[in-house]
Amino acid sequence: MTKPASNAREAAAAATQIGSQAELAAAESARDRGAGKTDPLVSELRRAGLLPLLVLHEVSAAPTYGNQLIDRVTELTGGVVAANPNTMYPLLRDLEANGFIEGSWEHPERRSRRFYAITEAGRQERARLAVELGPRLDAMAGAIDRVRAEVLDA
Repeated sequence: MTKPASNAREAAAAATQIGSQAELAAAESARDRGAGKTDPLVSELRRAGLLPLLVLHEVSAAPTYGNQLIDRVTELTGGVVAANPNTMYPLLRDLEANGFIEGSWEHPERRSRRFYAITEAGRQERARLAVELGPRLDAMAGAIDRVRAEVLDA
């Protein structure tokens, strides 16, 4: 094998490795971002209790199970707030441990879907979160309306 051919192969291999590392980093970054993880508007709302508020709201209407809640949160927020089983089920366990919801198995004699219903403490927590998050949601909606009017309707 000649030296130039060997150098060319080494350069191509190095470029491929760098490209693969960049692609891997980009894929990891996209995976880690998820909806609401890097968006400062959504992540602030999540930290302030938006997801528990949405869950408490949904279970206040009717007993609901985890996958229904995931679908409903995604639908209600247009996908801006993404919930997945790794987020939803620990949240449901925490809400139940704090007495905000009660869970019951669809078929108590075997493991099946677990339906959650709101408790009186959960209604109070829902009201507290709504009061706390209302001004933030209003501020965000107002800012978006102003940007739309200025930029898109101009």
